[in-house]
Amino acid sequence: MTPAEQEKVQLEHDAAKIFMRCYEAKFQVPIRHIWHNLPRKPDVSCYLQDRRLDMEIAHLYGSEQEAMKILGRELDEHTRNELLALEQTPADGRLLTALNRILVNKGGKSYRTERVWLVIRNAHPAWTSAAIAELQDLINVPNEHVFEQIWIVGDMRGETGILQLYPACSLSGSP
Repeated sequence: MTPAEQEKVQLEHDAAKIFMRCYEAKFQVPIRHIWHNLPRKPDVSCYLQDRRLDMEIAHLYGSEQEAMKILGRELDEHTRNELLALEQTPADGRLLTALNRILVNKGGKSYRTERVWLVIRNAHPAWTSAAIAELQDLINVPNEHVFEQIWIVGDMRGETGILQLYPACSLSGSP
């Protein structure tokens, strides 16, 4: 595995672990034993109350340039110029576009599994769970997708908790 592939697997593993911890705390339901799938469709699997659950993991950065900066990559002149241009646009204005882009891209995939959830970890420091929740009515979950549930981890460490995007009727309550 290349260093970039190893980093991607580690980011997915960390996101799944954080989601599982937050989910268990929120619902007092055991969710245990994480492993990566090869080939990686979906990325991660675990057990939710003794039943297998597969998770497709995505990270919400905003743009490729912002992802490079957030991940501590070496930035070339072009990338630095792109970031300067992005700073002229409020980050909140880009949140909805970036989130909807992930939903469209992931929504078109298929998986060989009984049930799969999409877990998106917000990696952008300017965005919060509260900002995402305020956009709840504007988020465009595709009509056709394979996900039993769609969740967002509010920040890289899970400190602001998790938010369920789909199905919308489950936002207030139980798993």
